[in-house]
Amino acid sequence: MKSHIHIIFLCLCLMLSSMPTKAQTISPPSPKHEIRAVWLATIGGIDWPYSYQEEKQKEELRQTLDKLKHSGINTVLLQTRVRGTTIYPSHLEPWDKCMTGVPGKAPNYDPLQFAIDECHNRGMQLHAWVVTLPVGKWNKLGCTHLRQEHPQLITKIGEEGYLNPEKEDTGDYLAKICQEIVTAYDVDGIHLDYIRYPEKWKLRTPRSEGRANITNIVRKIYTSVKALKPWVMMSCSPIGKYDDLLRYPSNGWNARTTVCQDAQQWMKEGIMDALFPMMYFRDNNFFPFAIDWNERSYGRIVVPGLGIYFLDPKEGRWILDDVERQLNVIRGLGMGHCHFRSKFFTDNTKGIYDLGCWFNATPALIPPMTWQSDKQPASPSSVSLRNGVLRWEVDNTTTSQDLYLLYNIYASKTYPVDITKAENLMVTRWKEKQLHVQEGLYYAVTAQDRYGQESAPCQSVRDTDLSPHTNYPIHPTISSGKILLPKKESTFDASYVVIANLQGRAVSAHPYKEDSIYIAHLPEGMYQIRAYDPKGRNHRIGFFSFKRKKTASPNQ
Repeated sequence: MKSHIHIIFLCLCLMLSSMPTKAQTISPPSPKHEIRAVWLATIGGIDWPYSYQEEKQKEELRQTLDKLKHSGINTVLLQTRVRGTTIYPSHLEPWDKCMTGVPGKAPNYDPLQFAIDECHNRGMQLHAWVVTLPVGKWNKLGCTHLRQEHPQLITKIGEEGYLNPEKEDTGDYLAKICQEIVTAYDVDGIHLDYIRYPEKWKLRTPRSEGRANITNIVRKIYTSVKALKPWVMMSCSPIGKYDDLLRYPSNGWNARTTVCQDAQQWMKEGIMDALFPMMYFRDNNFFPFAIDWNERSYGRIVVPGLGIYFLDPKEGRWILDDVERQLNVIRGLGMGHCHFRSKFFTDNTKGIYDLGCWFNATPALIPPMTWQSDKQPASPSSVSLRNGVLRWEVDNTTTSQDLYLLYNIYASKTYPVDITKAENLMVTRWKEKQLHVQEGLYYAVTAQDRYGQESAPCQSVRDTDLSPHTNYPIHPTISSGKILLPKKESTFDASYVVIANLQGRAVSAHPYKEDSIYIAHLPEGMYQIRAYDPKGRNHRIGFFSFKRKKTASPNQ
């Protein structure tokens, strides 16, 4: 396996060495599924908020999210638990001072709820970023509060306080924090940070026992969250190098051996849905370790965290090409990307925002959590386009508000709309059942559940293509619940047929490959049929009337 890794890595290096510059290329192919994220830090207001005034805070976040959305970002990791303090009204911990400037003082609104609403309004996910073991300076509010409430759990290292990973109750307490968030808020994920031994901790137990301690905390949090809402994505940000590789040492700084963070084992065990490893390195300190994470993902999601803060001259000496090479390689491996941090990205440090807009040329959906659910939601029905408004219906029998469906809208100049192509993806995670759209295009709508599972598409047909002519002869005939189609005309390369009602609303679309279509599932009524070629040119085949036969009662 190790030699296989290095062969792949060598090939990638050769590919990169001959890669033309961005000025010589077009935007790289964008996949339909890809996590594109940022860490948005609230500690000290370094990413948000910059003001202590409510309306200014809200406007700051709106502007930031607008920029992130424009650049293709679809996931925001918002720092929600800071250092034993929160940015939401918690029953367990006090307010962080970043919101009002005063530790423990509440703002006049709920910042977490506001951020969730604003992200969801833009079709973006929000994951609550929870800093786990560090609780801040020993005499600061977060730490002093926990020292009073849970003195047995707090350990001092230098001037900092930490929840003790070797105490059994530490995992229970952190699980309560995450449960509180998941119960009160419609977050899309819980993202654990610093779920490891502090680097200055004097470990007196075997490394295997240290790993077991951290894994036990992770398992408790995962189990408690999934018991409440199994569709909430559980993730964490491990150290960027899992462990030493055969030819590439970690130079003493890795997740598994140094800080007992056995993140790959968590994926294998199934107590983590996604990893966002903090890969703030370059060259041979990045590429082979990215491949290692990818090859040991166990079918789950890995999103390398990129250290774009090193583009800032105050932080490091990176150039934009360093990040572009990383983006190209990890996309080639089928992995997403996450920028650390949001402000460096939206400030366009050394052109990183421009690169992001170019690199993410089309929208992307979050990869579905198929290991949590493999059930495909029902397709929308009756998609119609009238006067620039696309409308659809869906048979949603789910009663739980938490399991509401979202909708993805695709558009194309050709019919039917190919939903496998990322370039046709126009709107993601739409909440309504109608949308103002451009005339002259074909559209398809899919339903998506909270696990990311997507339905088959329902194709729309333009109303100008479906003007009814009730005096047209009825050519098709019905037999055994199927409608028999006429033979294709040699002068018309029809690839699809569409069934619509007499008002022109499309009911279903079918490949024109067989000589019949199954229609027994349709409601009773009159329908028209049209044949379409790949360019959207069409003509009417005819009309048919459908009525079910009545069956005799068993008592008759």
